[in-house]
Amino acid sequence: MRRVMERILNLLAFLLTADRPVTADEIRQTVAGYDQDSDEAFHRMFERDKELLRSMGIPLELRPTDVWEVEFGYSVDPERYRLPEVDLTDEERLALAIASQAVRLGGHTVGPEALMKLGGLGPAGGGEPLGAELGMRAENLSTAFEAATERQVLRFRYRGRSRVLEPYGLLHQRGHWYLIGKEGGEIRAFRMDRADRFEAGEPGAFERPPGFRLQAAVPDEPWAIGDQAVTATVRFDERVAWWAERQLGGSVERAEDGGVVATIEVANPAAFFGWLITFEDSAEILTPEDLRQRFIEQVAP
Repeated sequence: MRRVMERILNLLAFLLTADRPVTADEIRQTVAGYDQDSDEAFHRMFERDKELLRSMGIPLELRPTDVWEVEFGYSVDPERYRLPEVDLTDEERLALAIASQAVRLGGHTVGPEALMKLGGLGPAGGGEPLGAELGMRAENLSTAFEAATERQVLRFRYRGRSRVLEPYGLLHQRGHWYLIGKEGGEIRAFRMDRADRFEAGEPGAFERPPGFRLQAAVPDEPWAIGDQAVTATVRFDERVAWWAERQLGGSVERAEDGGVVATIEVANPAAFFGWLITFEDSAEILTPEDLRQRFIEQVAP
C-alpha cells in the first residue's frame, strides 16, 4: 500500500509542476516507482494509476505536446486541481472537533493540526478520544486495499477457514469494513475484523468487472450479512403489517385477518432479533423452530 501511494503522489507532484503535457515515456524515466523491466509491466501499472487518479476526482487530461498534435502527453491543471478555500461556521468546526475525537482507524485519531488548518478548534475538551473504532489492524486494511488496487489474488483466514479471493474493493458500512470480491465464481463480502493472515499474490492476476458496484454486494438489511443464512417465516399483526411491508418489500403475503406473513433470509440472528423486538408482541417467528426458540429465550422475562 505504501509503495502505491508513494508512486501516485510522485506522479501527481510531477504532473502539477510540469509546465507542459508530459508523455508516458517521460513519466517512466522521471517518476520514481515506474522502473519496471518490461514495457508491458509499465503500461499495466500506469493504466491502473491513471484510473485511480481519475476516480479520486483529479483532472488528469491527455493533451497534444505540440501545435501539430503529433504526440500527446498528460497534464493536471493546477487551477482545476486546487480546492476552493474551506469557510466553516463555528458549529461546523465544533462538529469536526467532536468527530475527530470519536473516529479512529487502527487506534489512531486525527491530530489537532488538521483542524487548525480548517479554521481552528472548537471548545477545548479533555483531549481524549471518545472511543468509536471504525476499523481494525491498519496493516490488514492496507494489504487488502493494495491487493484490490493491484488486482492481486488475496489469501486469508476467515472464521478458521482458508479463503482465496479476487478482491474488488473495500466498503465501510454500519461500523464495519467489508472486503468484497469473487470467490469460487460467486461475489462475496467478508467482514475484515473477522479475518486475518492476509497474503497477496502477483499483480494483474484478474480483471474487475466493468461497472461493478461494491454497495450492491452488501445487503441493505443487517440481518442478511453473514456466512450461513436460514429462511425464516414471520407473522406480523394487522396493526404493524403496513410497517413490516414497507421495510421488507415484496417478501410478504397478506393474511385474511389483515396481517402479513414474511419470508426472510437470516444470516445474523442477533441483528434480526434486535429488529424484531421493535415490533413488541405484534411479530412472531413461525419457522424454523430453533430460531423461534432462540428468540423466545432472548426476550423472555
